[in-house]
Amino acid sequence: MQEEIKQSPSFVQVLVPRALDTAFDYAVPDGLNVSPGAYVLVPFGREIVWGVVWSMDAPEIDVHKIKPIQSVSIQPPMRDVMRRYVAWMAEYTMAPLGNCLALCMSVPKAIAPDERKRKPKTDDAHTTAIAESSVQLSDEQADAAQRLCGQLEDGFSVTLLDGITGSGKTEVYLEAVEQAMRADGQVLVLLPEIVLTAQFIARFTRRFGFEPILWHSSQTPAKRRDAWRAVANAEAKLVVGARSALFLPFSDLRLIVVDEEHETAYKQEDGVVYHGRDMAVARAQFEEIPVFLVSASPSVESIVNVQAGKYDVVHLSARYGHAQLPTMRVVDMRLEDLDAQHFLSDALKQKMAETYTRGEQSLLFLNRRGYAPLTLCRKCGYRFESPDASSWMVLHTPPHSAPYLQCHHTGYTMNLPDACPECGAEESFAACGPGVERIAEEVKECFPEANVVVMASDTMSSPKVAAETYHQIEAGEVDIIVGTQMVAKGHHFPLLTLVGVIDADLGLDAGDLRAAEKTYQLIHQVSGRAGRAEKAGQAMIQTYYPESGMMTALSNDDRDQFFIEEIERRKRAHMPPYSRLAALILSGKNDGVVKREAKRLASIAPKGKGYQVLGPAPAPMHMLRGNYRYRLLVIADRNIHMQKLITEWLAVYPLPSSVRCKIDIDPQSFM
Repeated sequence: MQEEIKQSPSFVQVLVPRALDTAFDYAVPDGLNVSPGAYVLVPFGREIVWGVVWSMDAPEIDVHKIKPIQSVSIQPPMRDVMRRYVAWMAEYTMAPLGNCLALCMSVPKAIAPDERKRKPKTDDAHTTAIAESSVQLSDEQADAAQRLCGQLEDGFSVTLLDGITGSGKTEVYLEAVEQAMRADGQVLVLLPEIVLTAQFIARFTRRFGFEPILWHSSQTPAKRRDAWRAVANAEAKLVVGARSALFLPFSDLRLIVVDEEHETAYKQEDGVVYHGRDMAVARAQFEEIPVFLVSASPSVESIVNVQAGKYDVVHLSARYGHAQLPTMRVVDMRLEDLDAQHFLSDALKQKMAETYTRGEQSLLFLNRRGYAPLTLCRKCGYRFESPDASSWMVLHTPPHSAPYLQCHHTGYTMNLPDACPECGAEESFAACGPGVERIAEEVKECFPEANVVVMASDTMSSPKVAAETYHQIEAGEVDIIVGTQMVAKGHHFPLLTLVGVIDADLGLDAGDLRAAEKTYQLIHQVSGRAGRAEKAGQAMIQTYYPESGMMTALSNDDRDQFFIEEIERRKRAHMPPYSRLAALILSGKNDGVVKREAKRLASIAPKGKGYQVLGPAPAPMHMLRGNYRYRLLVIADRNIHMQKLITEWLAVYPLPSSVRCKIDIDPQSFM
């Protein structure tokens, strides 16, 4: 026994994907080769889990208490640069290190050996044969493509590709994508929403002659496993995916593209809270490669970084070919004589009729799902409220099933009852306000012969369904499209010549500092869907505030003036990007306890020059998933180390286990 102790195996530290900041010591059995970053199977408590060899140091330990590694994965080890990136991300987001590692190990079956031998399959997504491009670029596009390609050899850089809608931004950056792949490198293209992937995949396939690897949460486990392995083994040259694709194990990443970089969908609000765009820039910096941020209406942060010289910029000022930007018309809804059950102005309906008669397509945009955002009883005023969130239940009226109510924040669903739960009155419910389903109903009243399709996350249940709908629209089988923000970006419909924005003021009551910016970007983008081919387009914007600066900028197509004023407003208010924000959201099952702890935490908040703490205040979404929520907001100068400030503050007063504290660095939502 004594002899066995002298010949004991070496020891390593293994990080497991759990909510912990510490790597644990494990013994390496004789004959087992372990390298830094290796994926290893280890006993952890009562579980057997895959972890990563985080350190090869051999600390002074009691060998009798150390459990051995059980096996080592045949997959390539996690590279040192990736481990440093994960460690940095944990520090920046103030999330547990193990949780950040879990983002990189989202498919454990990709790491584990196959339980049964599978016949290797030929997959076009793994081919490296790149078709010759047949795309003819304009002089402006060719110059922009040349500038982007020039960034590939110069290490880390950030370039904003700022082009008007329909200017061919995608074709321009695909020139650089092609060059990177021809150099045998890997490329990652990020999209804000998975519904966009269908059209992009088809476009990339036509462009390069093979189908890129796809990565998003709606894929089957088998496809995610195969994709993860293809990336790790450098078989996948081009990956198109959602923000989580940032954490794939690329072995030779040469370029990252963040399409629609301004999109708030890049912000991950649950688990590890991060912004995909910012994490893409950080990963590019760790990898020492370029990153392209692409948008027709860039974020204020990106514009200010260009002005400060931190980012390069490439402009595209003209639409491709002979296409022209749509004309913009603001409709003052205060002058319309509409009853409470109708929402389309006479001017918009007239233009829709003209468009329909010409055999062209119209798109009506309203960023609100369902039939109506509120349902109440006419007799007693009872309103259907979500039982687990501070929000009204949204009424849905599917064409082939019974009406139902749903909370879009938690997913809670119930059938619409026959009688009022409060007073028992029957047939007394009133639907208040419009959703896309109600707009579609009004459209069918006006144009009974038209083929109308509703595009929202409720109706587009998968990328496959979305792809089929896009094909129908492109083929001219659809006359009128009614949709939410999923129709606002990335789509090219040649027959679409009219866009109507039903409620342009909807996003302005969002209660956050970016409300005007987000609303402008959304309307600007959806308006840009019109007239992208040979036929001229028009956008009609229904508003109750036509005199506002945002509406004036939209009607005059003066994007730059809007951003000049928005940036100046931020500067005067000392708001990002001229300061930094961090939100602390306390939550728990007992409202009184959470409120008390929030007040106690605020009472010991740090005080000093260059920063202040506001709150606590009940969150606008005061209850969510059965938890009551209170917010504190830290505002600090950009030279303040925000994470250090918060860490020292929270260390003074540990919260009870019944109260959870979520930290959101650089918050995008204030709900």
